[in-house]
Amino acid sequence: MNITNLLSIKYPLIQGSMARISRHELVSAVSNAGGLGVLTSVGMDAGELSRQIDLVRSETDKPFAVNLMLQQQNIPELVDVIADKYVAAVTTGAGTPKPYFEQLHAAQVKVIPVIPNVSIAKKMEQLGVDAVVAEGMESGGHIGQTTTMSLVPQVVDAVNIPVIAAGGIADKRSVAAALVLGASGVQMGTAFLAAKETPISAEYKNMVLSASDTDTVITGMSLKDPVRSLKNPLVTKILEMEANGSDRDEIRTLLDGSLQKAVYDGDVDRGSFMAGQIAGQIKAIKPVANIIEEIFQKG
Repeated sequence: MNITNLLSIKYPLIQGSMARISRHELVSAVSNAGGLGVLTSVGMDAGELSRQIDLVRSETDKPFAVNLMLQQQNIPELVDVIADKYVAAVTTGAGTPKPYFEQLHAAQVKVIPVIPNVSIAKKMEQLGVDAVVAEGMESGGHIGQTTTMSLVPQVVDAVNIPVIAAGGIADKRSVAAALVLGASGVQMGTAFLAAKETPISAEYKNMVLSASDTDTVITGMSLKDPVRSLKNPLVTKILEMEANGSDRDEIRTLLDGSLQKAVYDGDVDRGSFMAGQIAGQIKAIKPVANIIEEIFQKG
């Protein structure tokens, strides 16, 4: 099934959920522009998630989704909110949605896991999910081991549900490439980091705008939790510590709260500025509607 029909959206585009970033301002802007906005739930309790959902609904009458990072301890209460609020869809990561699948589907919520490999894609299809997002390691934030170009066609060949390509996608050319690979649509996150409506610090947006094609690095290999971020003093320090075999707890201490320092405080030295490799292509702050229309306009 075409994901535009599956999700009742104009364009085959899902906004990648960025932890602590994808709040109501960005989500409603994406949905209003014809994509599927996706609300982060990271760091939220049931009350705050409910408030954010209500804010999105006050800003758009279009469908939107909520992302669940399944390592959070309060997932059951967040699922209750999503089911009660009749949200159109849920995207999931960092675990299996199996324990919550029946409750979500009973509430007519589409379930779309983000997956890093073929094996997990097959398991998700067996579970009965509505689609999968095949995310390549070019993406920002937590990543897998396979590039988008390699991953997407293998997942497409392995499952019979819609596959949404993610990782390294930011313009008309990369969307076309994803569709040629067999994807039914795309997910874009980094492409929206510098959007006018994205609620992050000015320093974060400026780092994205000034990034080159080689300005992202991967940390967390020693923690078995690889993360792609923009180069800054924090990630340089983490890379040195990992190379020297430093204690994992010391590394975790440095990383604790670093995303908030980037998103809210713009702390260029101690913040974790997660972004994908495509950041080097982003050179201007634009409204979300302009970003989306430039991709899908004819000609």
